[in-house]
Amino acid sequence: MMTFLTTHHLLPLIFAGLLGFSILVYVILDGYDLGIGILMGGAKDEEKDKMLATVSPFWDANETWLVLAVGILLVGFPEANGMILGELYIPTAIMLTGLILRGVSFDFRSKVKDEHKKRWNRLFFAGSLITSLTQGYMLGSYIMGLQHSISVFLFACVTALCLVCGYCLIGACWLILKSEGELQQKAIGWAKYALVGSTGGIMLVSIATPFISERIFKRWFHLPEMLLLFPIPAITGALILFLWFLLNKMPRPNDNYAWLPFATTVGIFCLCFQGLAYSFYPYILPDSLTIWKAASDNAALGIILAGVVVVLPCIIGYNIFAYRIFKGKISSTSYY
Repeated sequence: MMTFLTTHHLLPLIFAGLLGFSILVYVILDGYDLGIGILMGGAKDEEKDKMLATVSPFWDANETWLVLAVGILLVGFPEANGMILGELYIPTAIMLTGLILRGVSFDFRSKVKDEHKKRWNRLFFAGSLITSLTQGYMLGSYIMGLQHSISVFLFACVTALCLVCGYCLIGACWLILKSEGELQQKAIGWAKYALVGSTGGIMLVSIATPFISERIFKRWFHLPEMLLLFPIPAITGALILFLWFLLNKMPRPNDNYAWLPFATTVGIFCLCFQGLAYSFYPYILPDSLTIWKAASDNAALGIILAGVVVVLPCIIGYNIFAYRIFKGKISSTSYY
């Protein structure tokens, strides 16, 4: 039995956990700088330099998690990778275009003369918005089982808008943590609006997900599972109310607790991700392909895991180092 668990069950489960962890960390870390890119559309020119200065030390490290997640999906679950990217080929290509546009404009805007900077600011905003919308669209399509219908398309479009709100929320909360003065005041207002949209998105996905699958409905609404799972939506709702209350009390004297809105938003993201993961487990494609059927051969997974054991601590260590070195408020509008 132990041999069976080791060779046929445990390794695919470990890789599914690593995949989920990488996606969650990416959504949180790159989510806030995507959100800041979108929020730049409502900022003054001098504020845009400050906004980008808050993300510049972490820019490359944040996007590393997307590369890691795609790599794990490719080598750990090649069949699922082919099906997901095959069905979402066009939005994936658009997302990559948005990511390229963001990267190019981020670097070029710091090199050009002031009269040309506005053009690159607009392109950075466009790249951030395109990337966020396509990621939201892909999430909505995935939740609906990658089906093709008008209802699925409309649901995916609404999910895209809701994810944009989520990224704007965590981006605004990051600005509350890293900025002060007028920009911080603006960030508080942005966070309030984004929280309303994010809450609507959470409610939409929470209502829709159980009704697209009888299996998911039974997992959430049958006893005793219903009682055991109740803390997830209950704590999520409590955190949303707490965040709204907190934003109405910001900024505090001496800027105390400026970190708390960001930490609360991270908690909301983690709980939402946990709910989705529970809903779809053990399927890597909703109700069609399980983790074990999609996984690579166990001998290959064992070799790949040895590499992950070396690489993952390095990535985590670099992130911790970078965030410790550049903690605190921004002291300069330059990000080079």
